[in-house]
Amino acid sequence: MTVSFQLSPEQREIRTNARAFANAVLTGVKGEIAKYASPEDRFYATRPFFAKMVEAGFIKSMIPLGYGGTGMSTLQFALAAEELVSVDVNVPTSVLATGLGLQPILQFANDRQKRQFLPDFVEDGMRLAAFASTEVTGGANSDSPDPTAGVRTIATREGDEWVINGQKHFITNGSGWDGKGAHLFTVVCRTDPTKGAPDALAVIIVPGNTPGVKVMGVIDTVGHRATNSPRIHFENVRVPAHNIIGKPGDGIKISGGAFAWTGALIGAAAVGVMRAAFDCALEFARKDARSGPVPIIEHQNVGYMLADIKMRIEAARYLTWKACEQFDVTGAAERELTSMAKVYCSELAVQVVYDAMRLVGVDSYTDMHPLAGLMQDALCFPLYDGGNMGVRRRHLHQMMKAPGYDPMASVEGPR
Repeated sequence: MTVSFQLSPEQREIRTNARAFANAVLTGVKGEIAKYASPEDRFYATRPFFAKMVEAGFIKSMIPLGYGGTGMSTLQFALAAEELVSVDVNVPTSVLATGLGLQPILQFANDRQKRQFLPDFVEDGMRLAAFASTEVTGGANSDSPDPTAGVRTIATREGDEWVINGQKHFITNGSGWDGKGAHLFTVVCRTDPTKGAPDALAVIIVPGNTPGVKVMGVIDTVGHRATNSPRIHFENVRVPAHNIIGKPGDGIKISGGAFAWTGALIGAAAVGVMRAAFDCALEFARKDARSGPVPIIEHQNVGYMLADIKMRIEAARYLTWKACEQFDVTGAAERELTSMAKVYCSELAVQVVYDAMRLVGVDSYTDMHPLAGLMQDALCFPLYDGGNMGVRRRHLHQMMKAPGYDPMASVEGPR
């Protein structure tokens, strides 16, 4: 028996179809969003492109067959994500954010909750979900056992209801398409202000039309120019008590599971951006002589730099594939490789784009050159979705400190 990296015919078809979709549809995003100054308008301008992704089945692909979806694996989704993000990061990020908002339900909700909330996204894929995790004070210590630290959004039990109060920001998709809120939020909160995360952290499902959910504005960002990053306030938001996923204290593992899924897929997104940068640099090197006698690819230092970039892309791609496969075969229990893929690929993307810019020269540092925009997009990867320093490396450190840590489990699988 051999370890194979050969894609199956089905996997090849997924990549081919995603590449064709990206080239036919997503190439139009950059020009469209450039027409608008505000982050809200740029996001709203992506709606027709998002609709095409819905039509192509990307939202349904994230939902299991038993609940009306098509049940694409994480690895399959990664194959598509690389192709999509190599053309545009914004619209695929909105799809990924809906997936993140649904992950607590997909991985941890009971059957009744799944049947109540998942069919909405099968019936109308334009509906947006959002994971309301990041506090305005920061998201790095959401799992803190200290009741004076960590998550400040509090859910208080009153009879048959939870009453939620708190403030969040960078809640991707949180404004919805109309500025009034996403269709559904999964909200990270504490059920007791006197208890730390191990006893009180929880995730509660909140329909976006619930009174008290307020969109307070949208944060403008340097990259991901049409990705929606609003501030959301929850003011005396009342939902049924049975909307809690699991029980108080389960929020740590639920959040970890959700971010494990996106961590692996951000690896694929980072590879997509790196690939776009490499293609840009390679084309430039083949055509431009920089006032010299031959195209610069004929020079050894240029060739070596291109070789280094390509090696990094290949390494990142296969780590991503391994992390996604491990996530799938462990039934979403994988945590180490998914965090490693997020950290390694995201930071490598910044270096790869920078090296491509060095190869091209100062022209790449203008708004007329695609590499400048790719750098703006790449810089986000290490910082968002569980920042590499505050969250991802800290979690890897915690794993390695644990007495039962097996350093070979990532290679051989859990024993």
